[in-house]
Amino acid sequence: MGPVTADGHQDADAPARRSRGRLRLDVSPLRASRDFRLLIGSGVVTMIGSFITLIAVPVQIKQLTGSYVAVGLVGAAEFGPMLVCGLYGGALADAFDRRRVVIGTEAGLLACVGGLVLNAAAPAPRLWVVYLLAGLLAALDSLQRPSIDGLVPRYVPPAMLPAAAAASSLRWNVGAILGPAVGGLIVATAGVSAAYLVDVVTFGLSLIVLARLAAAPAAPGAGRPSIGSIVDGLRYAATRRDLLGTYVVDIAAMVLAMPTALFPFLAARTGTPWALGALYSAAAVGAMIATLFSGWTSRVHRHGLGVILAAAGWGLAITGAGLTASLPVLVAGLVVAGGADMISGIFRATMWNQSIPDELRGRLSGIELLSYSSGPMLGNARAGLAAQWGGARFALSSGGLLCVGAVGALAAALPAFRRYDQRTDPHVAVQRDRIPAAPVPAAPPVP
Repeated sequence: MGPVTADGHQDADAPARRSRGRLRLDVSPLRASRDFRLLIGSGVVTMIGSFITLIAVPVQIKQLTGSYVAVGLVGAAEFGPMLVCGLYGGALADAFDRRRVVIGTEAGLLACVGGLVLNAAAPAPRLWVVYLLAGLLAALDSLQRPSIDGLVPRYVPPAMLPAAAAASSLRWNVGAILGPAVGGLIVATAGVSAAYLVDVVTFGLSLIVLARLAAAPAAPGAGRPSIGSIVDGLRYAATRRDLLGTYVVDIAAMVLAMPTALFPFLAARTGTPWALGALYSAAAVGAMIATLFSGWTSRVHRHGLGVILAAAGWGLAITGAGLTASLPVLVAGLVVAGGADMISGIFRATMWNQSIPDELRGRLSGIELLSYSSGPMLGNARAGLAAQWGGARFALSSGGLLCVGAVGALAAALPAFRRYDQRTDPHVAVQRDRIPAAPVPAAPPVP
């Protein structure tokens, strides 16, 4: 006999409720850890501002130059600083208190956006200043990101890490939905200088929240950041063929099918002021939907295969978006692409958090940063060049097809990644006993 209600009748709706519960986002890490809540709250605030700036920078360059290539080269200006600082930021995260690294770099990010405000408000804004400050923002963000990622296992118990990977995406999802929507409106009505000013305010609020985080000192015996320590991290990553797949598949997907550099030009064709915000927000809407119904991901064990299928789904959705001249269909394609990318991100983060030693987590996070940051930067440069040659729709559809082909080839070339299973992986088994667990608060006593 199935579940019964309070009056003794069989509860016919119980299976449906259980099914919905398995699909819904698991928020247990947010309930269990105050510091994790603060980290997510700070991320939501600062991401909203950062996505406003993400819109304002290409719009300002388009206003100054009118060139596809000039807009796409923002990614090239960001790539070098990100490459160097991503690796060094990982070494910083393993050598110093991760909380202090996060706060210091957050203050630097605020100063850089302040520079964008001053340049945009000048009578003759300088293009080179925009590129310079965009590079500095990429450098500071790359120094910060490994420490943020490394804080999650310090604040969340090991058993909750898969749910924390999904919950962590909320900071990006909320920011990526609200930021472009608000940013597109601000840019259209008040200009790029006002958009940058809003970002300055969000960084200030974020700093107030970050100051309340608990300390997260380096592991005992941790050495100072150096080229040697970075090499140690790279050497460890090279021995993990399963982790290698998470890096190269994501790089291929983003380099070949990243569409954001094309959005100012696609929006300009519609003649509607809200189109730009809709294009920038579409992928984030898909990611949010995927996150809110991500409960099923905690029961997936073949994470490598999950990343492969999700990355291929991203490429197919971008292909479809490029084949249409309809704005609603284009936005729908980007929504599907964003959902696929989020599922890939959840599986990648779960693999990293469950299997990487804590004393190497910062350096491995720095390497991971190169995969999910360098791909979009180079991808935007590729999209700009392809659009200059064949138009924006050609750049989208051809990139999506190339992405699907590349993901298939990498899946065939990396069997260890394709066959990864957390139930049998030896690295996961070791880390279950070694990861320092954040305590889960006990239930209050019953009066």
